[in-house]
Amino acid sequence: MQAINQVVLGQEENIRFLWASFLVGGHVLLEGVPGLGKTLLVRTLARIVDCSCSRLQFTSDLMPSDVTGTKVYDMQSGKFTFRKGPIFADILIADEINRTPPKTQSALLEAMEEKQITIDGETYTLSPLFFVAATQNPIEYEGTYSLPEAQLDRFAVKLVVDYPEEKEEEQLLAGHRIGGREEITLKPIVGMEEILAIRNDLEQISVDPSVVQYLLQMLRATRRHPKVMLGASPRAGLAILSLSKAEAAMSGRTFVTPDDVKRLIKPALRHRILLYPEGELEGWKADDVLAEIMEASMVPR
Repeated sequence: MQAINQVVLGQEENIRFLWASFLVGGHVLLEGVPGLGKTLLVRTLARIVDCSCSRLQFTSDLMPSDVTGTKVYDMQSGKFTFRKGPIFADILIADEINRTPPKTQSALLEAMEEKQITIDGETYTLSPLFFVAATQNPIEYEGTYSLPEAQLDRFAVKLVVDYPEEKEEEQLLAGHRIGGREEITLKPIVGMEEILAIRNDLEQISVDPSVVQYLLQMLRATRRHPKVMLGASPRAGLAILSLSKAEAAMSGRTFVTPDDVKRLIKPALRHRILLYPEGELEGWKADDVLAEIMEASMVPR
């Protein structure tokens, strides 16, 4: 995380959540207006991990085969051969994912859940490290398509990238160099085998039943809240438990605390709950509802 902090200023919490998600194999959605460094954040992560990375700019004319790959007829052999698309990488940077129509967005559904794709009845296995980091502009921006609920649920966290503080922006401007890209100076510090070994080690982090009950009461509260039309899924709870183990490990603990869970509620659930239109008209946001639920939940001792 320290290496990423050298390049990306003022995003310490988002960097921590991004790294935790990568460690547990959970995909990440980053939202913010253009120019805030969303893609830079993911590119920097890709630089410090010794693995393959591909970047795909999602546009309105992008086809599913541009993501997954396509079968090409070889005239010499008289057979069709499969030409792999950019999805066959350890890290896939999906830039402005909500600028492409739902048909193309759906090309990622099977890959994000099962680490495989199916084309013409044939199944192709992806990397065991396969990780999608997608960026999107706020949905009210022109030329954007809402991601379907089924796809949103496959993202472990949604990180909101906001404008930097004045001091951080001043530091950014003071260090400006024409044509400079500081992230390219970084060297890989961890490899695929190490990441996969860390994922196995995280399974040893213990979770007390009282912490599980604490998480459960908040998940179920999202389904009963009067302003919520669609509550959090069981998949969301599994994602939070995995991320909580990563949080505990990064804090030097072998057990998950209620604070680990509480810290992850907003990033892990803000994209998974859907408010009633009247609630949105009243100015409610997903984070407001989640804050109310956390306030009303009994924290175990």
